[in-house]
Amino acid sequence: MDVLVIAAGGIADGRQAAAAFMLGAEGLQVGTRFLVAEECGVHQVYKDKVLKAKDIDTLTTGKRLGHPVRALKTPFSRRLFQAEYNADISNEELEEMGSGSLQRAAVDGDAQEGAFMAGQVAAMVTKEQPAAEIIQDIFDGMKIYLKGALKWIE
Repeated sequence: MDVLVIAAGGIADGRQAAAAFMLGAEGLQVGTRFLVAEECGVHQVYKDKVLKAKDIDTLTTGKRLGHPVRALKTPFSRRLFQAEYNADISNEELEEMGSGSLQRAAVDGDAQEGAFMAGQVAAMVTKEQPAAEIIQDIFDGMKIYLKGALKWIE
């Protein structure tokens, strides 16, 4: 039985895409870069946060509850992160704390109480552009790197 391998996380440009395919991936999951696609309906505050992100501007929450996610650092995500390591807070209280936080980010643009989910690769996302252009950029870059990889086997 063949297993389809999809590369997820850290795909922002042709280098990551080429590496994923060289390692056997048959598809790519690109999330963070599409957050800033012109067609993406997230709040402009969300897009601006992704575009301003540096390589140290994310953290992972949800590990204690079994569904870890990476998000941009905000007052909310920092509080949630700290709460996960507080034994006095129940799992139900953690769930309640996170409830609605993605909507507060994506729909309301609430920079204080929203969960702005984005990968660490956000630091490599530098401009808002049409989705078709994002795809074209990734694949054009990937072709360059895959052609360059031939030197290692010839």
